[in-house]
Amino acid sequence: MTTNPSEPLRVLFCIGINQNFFDLPKSGIGAVWTAFSGMMSEMGQMDGVKVIGNIDDDSHMVGPSDGWPWTCYILADVDSQETVKAACNLFRTTMVGEHALWHYAKIEARIGRALIIRDDVPVAAG
Repeated sequence: MTTNPSEPLRVLFCIGINQNFFDLPKSGIGAVWTAFSGMMSEMGQMDGVKVIGNIDDDSHMVGPSDGWPWTCYILADVDSQETVKAACNLFRTTMVGEHALWHYAKIEARIGRALIIRDDVPVAAG
């Protein structure tokens, strides 16, 4: 199989909002959303990260998500596993008052590659 080490990793960041967020009074959720927005902006500005898009489904899923289906997703091309780790670490370093963002949400990264026909796969002549 031919691989190109300069090709970016295709990463799906899966984000779940946890019960601590839903335990907040309505007046307290704005601070979390502000921090979350800042985290997304910081992730998009990281060297080695190119955000392709995101999806949020808080209209059809209400309440905490600890796994699939996740509350929201960020799809990005990332230059290395170290950069993926640094992006996930934003949940530890982005603060919401006295708590880090991970108090209110969790993140998991799925790492793959863009779906292409590899060089070692024969294609039928058309």
